[in-house]
Amino acid sequence: MEYRKLGNTELELSAITYGAFAIGGNMWGGNEKKDSIDSIHASIDNGVTTIDTAPFYGFGLSEEMIGEALQSQNRSKVQLLTKFGLVWDGSNKGKGDFFFDADDNGKKLPIYKFASKENIIKEVEESLKRLKTDYIDLLQIHWPDSTTPIQETMETMDLLIKQGKIRAAGVCNYDVSQLKEAQKTISLASNQVSYSMLNRKIETDLIPLTVAENIGIIAYSPMERGLLTGKYFTDTKLKENDHRNGYFGQFDLQQVKTLIEELSSLAHAKEVNLAQLVLRWTTLQKGISIVLAGARNAEQAISNAKAMDFDLTALELDFINQAISKIK
Repeated sequence: MEYRKLGNTELELSAITYGAFAIGGNMWGGNEKKDSIDSIHASIDNGVTTIDTAPFYGFGLSEEMIGEALQSQNRSKVQLLTKFGLVWDGSNKGKGDFFFDADDNGKKLPIYKFASKENIIKEVEESLKRLKTDYIDLLQIHWPDSTTPIQETMETMDLLIKQGKIRAAGVCNYDVSQLKEAQKTISLASNQVSYSMLNRKIETDLIPLTVAENIGIIAYSPMERGLLTGKYFTDTKLKENDHRNGYFGQFDLQQVKTLIEELSSLAHAKEVNLAQLVLRWTTLQKGISIVLAGARNAEQAISNAKAMDFDLTALELDFINQAISKIK
């Protein structure tokens, strides 16, 4: 495993970071608790020291399972990244930006983007309790909230740093203008954004800014929620309540299939699987600090960690980039 300093902080994070969205179950067709906890332990055993989660993932369940899994681990050797600002429990009393209606076992829950001072403090206390810890290594706003001044949100995170409840502050899904506004109040550690072989938009404007400002990029959905593993072009059938049934529709699946076929030849030659090749390529892109990879069992977790066990030559990277360039 490779460990990388995040932005201008003292945080040293594993290049492959455990992404804990899927183990929350909601939007992913459910979960198995034992498998989820096993996947966390397997990740740590294989050098993954960093775990990224959020209260929204499973409506608290993801954080709770992480808290339980870490009881047998050395907390000081693990970096916990979590978020705030997606409210599902009605505590915002209708304030904030309505985002969407989530499904909770057949019950409709309205989700709001809300990042006021009062709400941040409330959510952090709840996260600390669920995670069974007294500090969070990196706290991030989950999505921008247009109803709360960015300054208020950043000042609150600065306060939490001074109180020792969080070690560093980050954002997620911020564009260039939002990032510049936030930087007026606080020195941000990172911006967590979607980035993959199929989605490289941030290379145009966001990456130049974050590189110049020494802000880390945490890449999520590098495998496009499993699409780039190739297994969804076989007989794999998604459960009806799996959000990927709609998500995959944004891509030209025939072009993606062709890309996967081309990359599979290189993966085979290097004796790695396609997911490992995709993850490794992502870690080598300019400005990318760490890459999130989800795992629903120990086998997947070990596979993700081993994506750092090999290198890609300049010629191999060129081959991959040529194949990606054919995607329109």
